[in-house]
Amino acid sequence: MTVLIKILQLLLSLSILVIVHEFGHYLFARLFKTRVEKFYLFFDWPWAIFKKKYGETEYGIGMIPLGGYVKISGMIDESMDREQMKLPPQPYEFRSKKSWQRLFIMLGGVFFNFIFALLIYVGVLSIWGETYLSAKNVKYGILTDSTGYAMGLRNGDKILAVDGKQVDNFYAIIPDILLNERQVITVDRNGEVVDIPVLREFIPVLLKNPDIIDARIPFGPFLIAEVADESPAAAAGIIPGDEIIALDGNPFLWYDEFQSYLAHHKSGPVTVSVKRGEEMKDITVNTTEAGILGVYRESANIFELSTKHYNFFEAIPAGISKGWKTTGDYLKQFKLIFAKDTKGYESLGGFITIGSIFPGKWNWQSFWNLTAFLSLILAVMNILPIPALDGGHVMFLIFEVVTGRKPSDKFLEYAQIAGMVILFALLIFANGNDILKLIRK
Repeated sequence: MTVLIKILQLLLSLSILVIVHEFGHYLFARLFKTRVEKFYLFFDWPWAIFKKKYGETEYGIGMIPLGGYVKISGMIDESMDREQMKLPPQPYEFRSKKSWQRLFIMLGGVFFNFIFALLIYVGVLSIWGETYLSAKNVKYGILTDSTGYAMGLRNGDKILAVDGKQVDNFYAIIPDILLNERQVITVDRNGEVVDIPVLREFIPVLLKNPDIIDARIPFGPFLIAEVADESPAAAAGIIPGDEIIALDGNPFLWYDEFQSYLAHHKSGPVTVSVKRGEEMKDITVNTTEAGILGVYRESANIFELSTKHYNFFEAIPAGISKGWKTTGDYLKQFKLIFAKDTKGYESLGGFITIGSIFPGKWNWQSFWNLTAFLSLILAVMNILPIPALDGGHVMFLIFEVVTGRKPSDKFLEYAQIAGMVILFALLIFANGNDILKLIRK
């Protein structure tokens, strides 16, 4: 069910964004009296699931859920309609319009995606505000892994500053280090202030595993909020409301110690000591191959979360600022992707990676925040100067505006084919990375 919810959220989000993007092209085309022959969500090859013609435009839903498109008369695009381009130009065609009009038509999709993201951020902030875990409220210090230990971090460290500046949002620390090339992490270690240098050699590892730090939480009280259906715990008779006290007679101070114990007792019986009301019970549970019992603990009130509230008028500048910052951070990632020493290209992901960022339970606040983020990504990716993308068309149009010379239709046709080859190669590479990650797990 969790995977299905993630897939449904991804499809709904991308469908909304495709419609918004293509409507941007459509609106500017109609504004300049350019004929739009088709407006499709998804691709109608080999046929459409639904189609209906209103006026000059056929609207529909295609079979292949990989985006969508508007087919503008007299334009060399993914439809590769060579026959139309052999005919004399008509006044209603894209190729007959002035260069600045064609430029606006091509930028319409990117413009709409960007504005749509800002509107979402404004709406989300005005309705829900912004909730986050402040670094000062991580009262038990951090939990880190082998990479963090190699860097010099230790479980229980309390992060005070990064490059001498106090940090607020705890989960923004690692992204800040990666995107802004931070040099030093300052921590409180058992009352002693320690500076830990961020060496460049760790950047490739952090890109692959940005979750090297988490907030450390105590083991108790371990109150069970939910027991997964058909799980080892359910089969053994553990129920919501039980409090886990120990495993095989071993009490724990920290929750990660409990997880580590289970990891070393995979596919084997463990004795779970639980408190049910005033009664103590020892229940034998056979863990899964991954060392899982199948219980979810009550996590409320472990940490005090910080929330910034905005009224509608306060949310407007805050939402715009968040959109600009998110766009800037995403652009900084390109530097990491193309740098040889960081090997950021190995972290590129496809549909599986995108789908995995959605929560396993439907949450409208998370859904709209992620949709805004994806809208900005779609805007940035589409403006890249690659033929077959909006940015490729814009690149040739700027050349035309500057030089006064229009590239030939034959050149544009070959450029479109080359761009589509590049895009398919990137698509295969990104989704191939996803598959390799699944195999290596």
